[in-house]
Amino acid sequence: MNAAGSSCRVRVPATTANLGPGFDCLGLALDLWNDVTFALEGHGVAVSVEGEYTEGLPRDESNLVAQSFLRLCEEAGKAPPAGLRIDCRVRVPLSSGLGSSSTAVAAGVLGANELLGRPFGLDRLLELAADIEGHPDNVAAALLGGLTIVVRKGDALLTKKILVPEVNVALAVPDLAFSTKSARAGLPTQVSMQDAVFNLGRIPLVVEALRTGDYELLSQVMEDRLHQAARIKLIRGGPAAWIAAQRAGAAAVAISGSGPSLVAFVRLAADAARIAREMAAAFEEEGVAARPLWLAASAAGATVSV
Repeated sequence: MNAAGSSCRVRVPATTANLGPGFDCLGLALDLWNDVTFALEGHGVAVSVEGEYTEGLPRDESNLVAQSFLRLCEEAGKAPPAGLRIDCRVRVPLSSGLGSSSTAVAAGVLGANELLGRPFGLDRLLELAADIEGHPDNVAAALLGGLTIVVRKGDALLTKKILVPEVNVALAVPDLAFSTKSARAGLPTQVSMQDAVFNLGRIPLVVEALRTGDYELLSQVMEDRLHQAARIKLIRGGPAAWIAAQRAGAAAVAISGSGPSLVAFVRLAADAARIAREMAAAFEEEGVAARPLWLAASAAGATVSV
C-alpha cells in the first residue's frame, strides 16, 4: 500500500433519515460523532472499540469500518496494507435508526482514501459508501452534513445539501432488537398513485420548512403513507411515544431512519430535553427501556485530519 501518510483520524456524525415523507431521499446530520483513527502498523487488521455502544462489535477485519476500508483499497486497485490498526470511539447507538452503520462505512472509505493519497473525490466516495450501505440517505448526510437530498440517476447519485438554521431534535432510543433489513422486509412492494402523490407533495414542503425554520409548516407536512405505518407496528411502545411527543409540544414526529428510534422536531432548544424524556417515559410505560437524547443538527459532515 503506497500510502500518502501513515495515520489519520476521521469524525463522522450521526444522522436521522427518511424524515416523514422523504423515504430514502432525505437525511439530516446530527451533532453526535463517532471518531475513528487509522494507523498503518503491525500485521493484519486489528480493531479496538470503546464507548457505551460496543457490545458485539467485531475486533478484526469483519468490522464494518475495516470492510469499508478494504473495499476502497480494492476499488482503487491497491493491495490491502500489511498492517492496519483501527481505533473506534463509538458514541452513536447501534441499530437505532441514527446511522451507526453509515458512520462506520463513511469512516472506512474516508480513512482509506486519505492514506492512499486521496485517489477519489467526494462524489465517488459517496457512491461507494451508498453501495456498501445499501441506500444513500444516511451516508449522504454523514458525508456532507446539514440537510441532504439524494436521488439515484442511473449509476450515479445526485445530491443537494441544504443549509438550515438551528434545528433541534428530541429522540427516544428504545432498547429493541431492530435491523434495517427487517424493517424494509415489512414494507409493501407496491403503493397506490394516491399515496405516492401524497408523499411527493410533502417532501419539498418538509425541506422548505426546515430551510426557513417554519415549524408551523413542518407540523403540517411530516405525514407519510409509504413506510411509517408499517414500521411503527414493529416498534413496541412507538405509538405511545409518538403521542407523548405531540402532547409535549413537538412540532413534528417521525421514525428516525428505519427505527426503532423516534425523532421529534422542537421549536425551542430548551424544550428538547423535556420532550425526549417524555418520549422515553412513554416507551418505558410500555415495558421498553429507552434512552432520551436531545441534539442539534450539524451543518458539518465527516472530517478527516492527519
